[in-house]
Amino acid sequence: MRIPPAFTPKLVTALREGYGPARLRADLVAGLTVAIVALPLSMALGIASGASPDKGLVTAIVAGFVISLLGGSRVQVGGPTGAFVVVIAGVIARHGYDGLLAATLMAGVILIVAGYAGVGRLMRYVPMPVVTGFTAGIAVIIASGEVGDFLGLQAGKVPAEFIGKWSAYIGAMGTVSWATVAVGAGTLGLILVLRRINPRLPGYLIAIVAAGAAVALLHLPVETVGHRFPAMPTSLPGPHVPALSLDVLRDVLPSAFTIAFLAGIEALLSAVVADGMTGFRHRSGQELVGQGVANIASALFGGLPATGAIARTATNIRAGAQTPVAGMAHALFLLAILLVAGRLVAFVPMPALAAILLIVAWGMSEIERFRALLRMAVGERALLLLTFGLTVFVDLTVAIGVGVTLASLLFMARMSEATGVLDEDDSVEDPTQRAALPAGVEVFRIAGPLFFGAAGQMLEALGRIGRTPKVVILRLDRVPFIDSSGIHVLETVVRLARERGARVILCDMPRPVWEMLARTHPRFAGAERVSTLAAAIRRAGAGR
Repeated sequence: MRIPPAFTPKLVTALREGYGPARLRADLVAGLTVAIVALPLSMALGIASGASPDKGLVTAIVAGFVISLLGGSRVQVGGPTGAFVVVIAGVIARHGYDGLLAATLMAGVILIVAGYAGVGRLMRYVPMPVVTGFTAGIAVIIASGEVGDFLGLQAGKVPAEFIGKWSAYIGAMGTVSWATVAVGAGTLGLILVLRRINPRLPGYLIAIVAAGAAVALLHLPVETVGHRFPAMPTSLPGPHVPALSLDVLRDVLPSAFTIAFLAGIEALLSAVVADGMTGFRHRSGQELVGQGVANIASALFGGLPATGAIARTATNIRAGAQTPVAGMAHALFLLAILLVAGRLVAFVPMPALAAILLIVAWGMSEIERFRALLRMAVGERALLLLTFGLTVFVDLTVAIGVGVTLASLLFMARMSEATGVLDEDDSVEDPTQRAALPAGVEVFRIAGPLFFGAAGQMLEALGRIGRTPKVVILRLDRVPFIDSSGIHVLETVVRLARERGARVILCDMPRPVWEMLARTHPRFAGAERVSTLAAAIRRAGAGR
């Protein structure tokens, strides 16, 4: 069976173009560069998610390989990302790690179905205030979660809720470890300096190596990864199917949809960014399919949810990646590092990883875009702040649901305002046609989509027409779309006109509107339909 072009992995396309030593060399260099960036980042995200550093590395290796192998983007790099931190921590807290694996498996299936159903084209319509609101909210939560490790606070088990977390921090401020603060601040400063000197340098890796060396050589009383995770494995685990039950699947289903939504949105955003940097075009359907298979694979190996990572993808492009082989090479390099030097991970200081995540959180906050949206219309500002507030203080799932719903309502309200009824002077542009109107004939033009959001306003506008002509001509040439509620509006107009002894003639209908009305032909037995305004005027005059 031939695979449709829209669902052909980009790897297949790239290999068909020809793949020689030069391309392989470029992809290997890019893969190694990204692996150096992804190593500390994956560990930090694993810890921030409430799991362990090895879970982050497993995710980057397994899911990162599959995303490049089966994805619809030529240079996409996948793995754990900051967007998942809040969701993962919540699922682990409520359902344990097995519950997270079940949610990740289900999210993978949802993404595959969404990919083949063409949902990838719809995700681009999620409004920017919603996307910015919940990503900025996630950034605040990630940064808040790192305060304890950055300051070395002895706060015990810190609550997951934002207010409870900060209450615990404030109560433990007397336990600040200045050695820990020095290591965290030094790591943070070194990363920022290296970025300013040369952005191509692997700042994250250099900083954690320097921090680890300082802690070990100076015998500083600073917690390390080995202290917190003494039994961390240093090899890739074998695949296994997690324990599943109907009760568990039902309980984690909302989280699975949230994971799938975040994975889809971030993967497609990253792919769009990559397209802009390379000039290629991604295949949104296949990208979602690849993301789905990658999340299933990650769960089978005990990993975390994964998606396309914008920063790592951009690094991959700048390092000279040519094909998806670069992303696959990045995963294999990470595996080699885990197997050969995995024991060295134990010496990484916790405040150094906290510093890395603070930088990640700042990058996610998109502060400039947030400020720009605050200068938009009242509805846009309210949507941004509501989504942001719900993400921080309530729950990410609630924030997404409420944000998308309110954005849809706001859009429909604006579209309904754009829909109206124009009177005779505005409905007939040609003066000769206006002069040719028989006595008792009036022409009205409906402008804008006629859907349920505009139905009430349409009936209100038509009800304000006090005079009752003998013939009412309705021009529909400016109606690009009609739904069942719009059809009900026309039915009501026809019925009211007939009750008052007037005829109704519909004309100038676009094909989609005509086809929709044709399906409900029996309901419009009382209305006449013609092709043009001139024909409608002739019909009106002939029927007098």
